[in-house]
Amino acid sequence: MEQTTSRPAPVRDGLGVGLAVGLSGIAFGAAAVTAGLSVAQACVLSLLAFTGASQFALTGAVAAGGDLLAATLGALLLGGRNTLYGLRLADLLRVRGPRRLLAAQGVIDETTAVTMAQPDPGSARTGFVTTFASLYLTWNLTTLAGAYGTSFLGDPGVLGLDVVGPVAFLAILWPRLAEHAELRWLAAGAAAIALSTTPFLPPGVPVLLSAVAALVVMSR
Repeated sequence: MEQTTSRPAPVRDGLGVGLAVGLSGIAFGAAAVTAGLSVAQACVLSLLAFTGASQFALTGAVAAGGDLLAATLGALLLGGRNTLYGLRLADLLRVRGPRRLLAAQGVIDETTAVTMAQPDPGSARTGFVTTFASLYLTWNLTTLAGAYGTSFLGDPGVLGLDVVGPVAFLAILWPRLAEHAELRWLAAGAAAIALSTTPFLPPGVPVLLSAVAALVVMSR
């Protein structure tokens, strides 16, 4: 009976986080098209990458005229934190067989936060599945809406949509920075590396260097 009464809590948490964060996919879709990606490219990126911070980092580097390889490597390194999340969630989720590939796609900041906040393994698995399903669906639908709507504009930069990406990126990170002093120091250090190297290196490379530094600190 106790397990049954606890189930609505992870479902409520998962749906709340999934729908609230998923709406920022509109900003990503707009930022991707403004950076020069097509609607199809923006949608495929959300379907396959599905990690907002890395997606915004990649489109931001491309928008700045950066090398696509450097932008991609920076996004991959930034997404490397999801591997650390997966190590923590493995014992809780206990996914076996081919389903592990699907579960790995859903290991991101939001699903990890909801899963780890639950009081027991059953609730943790429910929270993970609910958050993953609602966020994945909402994020991809809003990416399509944002990209498709922005594609009708002749020059999205005229309306100031070129700043949507950085602002949304900061909005995604801010709650975590506000809660953890260690992350604030990490973010400040990564920002200092990016700002100090920007005048001397091609666009995209400073983001790559800061992502490497952040990943090294997180792994330690």
